[in-house]
Amino acid sequence: MSGSAVGVGQAGAVQAFFLRLLGRMTPWRTRPKPGPPHPLLVQNQERFRTFDTGVALKDCVFTVVDTELTGLDPRHEEIVSIGAVRVRGLCIVPGESFSVLVRPRKDLPKQSTLIHRITPQQVQGRPRLRHVLPEFLEFVGSSLVVGHNIGLDMAFLNRALGDVYGLKMENPCLDTLRMAQIYRAEHWENYYDRYALNVSYALSDLAGEWGLPRFPAHNALADAMQTAYLFLYLIKKIQGGRLETMHDLYRAGRNWRWHSS
Repeated sequence: MSGSAVGVGQAGAVQAFFLRLLGRMTPWRTRPKPGPPHPLLVQNQERFRTFDTGVALKDCVFTVVDTELTGLDPRHEEIVSIGAVRVRGLCIVPGESFSVLVRPRKDLPKQSTLIHRITPQQVQGRPRLRHVLPEFLEFVGSSLVVGHNIGLDMAFLNRALGDVYGLKMENPCLDTLRMAQIYRAEHWENYYDRYALNVSYALSDLAGEWGLPRFPAHNALADAMQTAYLFLYLIKKIQGGRLETMHDLYRAGRNWRWHSS
C-alpha cells in the first residue's frame, strides 16, 4: 500500500510541475494569413523586373531608410521606429521625410532602449507596424532604397510586409557600408596600410572621419539623414567622382579587389 501511495504522490508532483511550467510559457502564436497584396508592391515587382542600370544617378530618386529595432534577429525581434529622407537630383530634399514610432507586440528590452533611447512610455499608444506600412510604402513609392547595412533593415521590413501582404519590396537597394568599403579599398591601393584591419564602418565613425555634418546616433530619422550625407559624399568620391550611372556604381563594387582569409 505504501509503495502505491508513494507512486501516486510522485505522479501528482510531476503533473503539478508541468502545469506550472506551461503556465509560465508564452502562448505560441501562428503567423496570420497575409491579406491582399499592396498595389505598390505588385507594381514594383513588374517595374523592377527589368531595371535599367544605365539610368543616370542624377535622374534617380532615392529614399534613404533607417530602422530602430528591439534586437537583430528578424525572426523574433521587431521594428520600433522607421525614418526616411528623400534624395533627388543628388540632393537631399528638404521637407520630404518620414518618421514614425511603432508599438511592438512584445515589451521593449532594456538593452535596446539603452541603444536607441526609445522607452516603453514613448511607444505606448503608438500604432502597430502593420498599420504604419501602407504610409511607408506610399512614401518610398518606386524610388531606389539606400541604407547603411541596408540588408538588416530590409530583412525586418520584408518579413513584416510578407506577413501583412504576402509580398516583399523589390526596390533596388544600395548599401552605404559597402560603398564605404569600396572607397576605402581605392585608398588602400595607394597607401602602405592597404590591408589595415583596425578600421570602423560605423555610420557615426565614417561621418566623423570624412568631416560630414553630424546627427544624433540611433535615431531612425537622424540616422537616415546621416546616411544620406554619407551616400552623396561617396557618390562624389568613388572612382574620383566619375560615377554617372547606376551601372557605374555596380561595376565599381564588382571591380573592388578585397583580400580576406
